[in-house]
Amino acid sequence: MLPAIMSEKTDVNRSFELMSRADTAVLVVDVQEKLANVVGSSARVIRNVRRLLDAAKILGLPSLATEQYPQGLGPTVAELAARLDRPTAKLSFSCFGVPNLFDELRRRDIYKLLVCGLETHVCIQQTVLDLLADGWRVYVAVDAVASRHELDHETALRRIDSAGAVLTTTEAALFEWCQQAGTEEFKKIRELVRET
Repeated sequence: MLPAIMSEKTDVNRSFELMSRADTAVLVVDVQEKLANVVGSSARVIRNVRRLLDAAKILGLPSLATEQYPQGLGPTVAELAARLDRPTAKLSFSCFGVPNLFDELRRRDIYKLLVCGLETHVCIQQTVLDLLADGWRVYVAVDAVASRHELDHETALRRIDSAGAVLTTTEAALFEWCQQAGTEEFKKIRELVRET
């Protein structure tokens, strides 16, 4: 019979499939002003990316960000830019085309990435496929990505899933990173989850 309260150890017998604060980083892809203005569900994406970044800060997960051709698409939306180090500009659709972007994560033995941003069928999909080919364990928060057209978004999610990325949600990621209740960090994460 199991005891009423499980062990407080959070690293024992954890599934390899689960993300943790020790092995995961957040990659925010191209949530820029001009692009957000043409993606109908960008308000949802921005809200969820913000919650992911706030949780990452609370729990000590690193975060990276990119901007696709910022001269044309503008900077990262202000709400997210305030939470990020300077995003890296890129011309390649895949973030994997940015030299040295992931070097610091590799040095820190971080091998899982939660990917979020715009647009699902272009920069998200190409980034995810390249990361998988390079051996990364990739997670995509489906409520923190979007495309201008729903068919493109849904088709890209199916392709990403079939290629081996793990589809998840913002709330699932927040609790997965936190791992347990009863801590001060959990109380802050709970507030992010309760936002309406």
